[in-house]
Amino acid sequence: MTDATSARSARRHHWRRDVVELAALFTAVAVADAVANTIAHGPSGPVLLCAGAVALLATAGFHVWWARRHEHAPPPTDTAAAGAAPPAPAAGARETVLWRMRTTVQDEPGSLAALCTALAALGVDILSLQTHPLSKGTVDEFLLRAPAGLGPAELTRTVAGAGGTHSWLERADAHDLVDAPTRMLGLATRTALDSAELPLALRQLLGRCTIHSVPARSLTGQPLAEEVPAEGVLEEHTMKFRDPSGGSLTIERPQVPFTPTEFARVRALVELDTRLGQRVPPRRDVLTLPEGNEITVRRAGTGDLAAARAMHERCSDRTLAQRYHGPVGDADRYLGHLLSPRFGRTLAVETASGRLVALGHLLWDGDETEVALLVEDAWQQRGIGAELLRRLVAMAAETGCESVYAITQASNTGMVAAMRGLELPLDYQIEEGTLVITARPAGPPPHREDRTALRLRDGSRHG
Repeated sequence: MTDATSARSARRHHWRRDVVELAALFTAVAVADAVANTIAHGPSGPVLLCAGAVALLATAGFHVWWARRHEHAPPPTDTAAAGAAPPAPAAGARETVLWRMRTTVQDEPGSLAALCTALAALGVDILSLQTHPLSKGTVDEFLLRAPAGLGPAELTRTVAGAGGTHSWLERADAHDLVDAPTRMLGLATRTALDSAELPLALRQLLGRCTIHSVPARSLTGQPLAEEVPAEGVLEEHTMKFRDPSGGSLTIERPQVPFTPTEFARVRALVELDTRLGQRVPPRRDVLTLPEGNEITVRRAGTGDLAAARAMHERCSDRTLAQRYHGPVGDADRYLGHLLSPRFGRTLAVETASGRLVALGHLLWDGDETEVALLVEDAWQQRGIGAELLRRLVAMAAETGCESVYAITQASNTGMVAAMRGLELPLDYQIEEGTLVITARPAGPPPHREDRTALRLRDGSRHG
């Protein structure tokens, strides 16, 4: 009903009410005159006056009761609506999914409104919107809540029909419900606490992308990283920045071009990481081996390079060859790369005397994640490798990695058994004489309490 129709109905209603009130007034005057004449000329005047007073009091009481009863009654139901179909369930009652969508629209009035109207016609709720102005058009990034039955193809067609071009769509989750400033503060906090978090923070910020950290020089001393300007480089599908260690950081996203806004956000995180220097959380867990000895598991960094080299000297050639798959003499060259938080996370195991006896590496390899273990010969077959692997895979699951792979040899029965002990789906593949085992963690793997499991000592210290 329009506003004009509502106004006309209200005026007609007031006019009728005025006529009724005037008629009631004339009726009351006539009745009063008749009563007065009866009392004045009749023999029972006082009796009639008392009866009239009682009738007036009864009428007033009934009117008050009736008014109070209808004051708290629910509003009447529209007769037409009652005969129609029952009301649709609330939006929160139906099954929905979250989508992140990016599309380019013309930078002119009404373009965004047409797109929003088309999405509303499909029952899609726009939860958040970010705009990235460009020289030609505007890139709009939406967080959408859509009906579960609405497929991505139909959603993309609708956006294209409303004028959106170069659209990109992917599933979102509850983490994307945070507004952009809060999200950036959270990513900055993660980066400030741990150097290894920078690639993960960038991936969460940009969505599906590939991040490569290239060291300044190869293991043989040859230069690898290209010279990148201090302000960074922005290309259509590539961003490049200087790495604090002297190398370079390259980010690629073939499916969607980068925007200047994204470039500025990434540069802010990289500059924060550069200013703070290398950082490793100081947490330390004290565990008890099955035979009763205590060991400490902690994060490791480049400060452990000397202790790691000393452990290499105590390891047999067979152990080093199984770990590094190459000449034993080159093993020390890998340590600087492996211990750098720029390329992943490393866990170290120390004895009660402080000697390093095992290392576990979780390495960012583009879109994939590699896990690797090295346990000193004298400390093998005690459950240390299995404990390290369980913790590393849990870290990978927490960061959203869909798969973790280990490169080993079929003869390395200890590594094969440790991967099987994760109780996760495994894939096996032989590549150039080596065995690649891929685990797919749906979440942190369960911790089994068996005779080889390590126990967390009561009062374990977290430095």
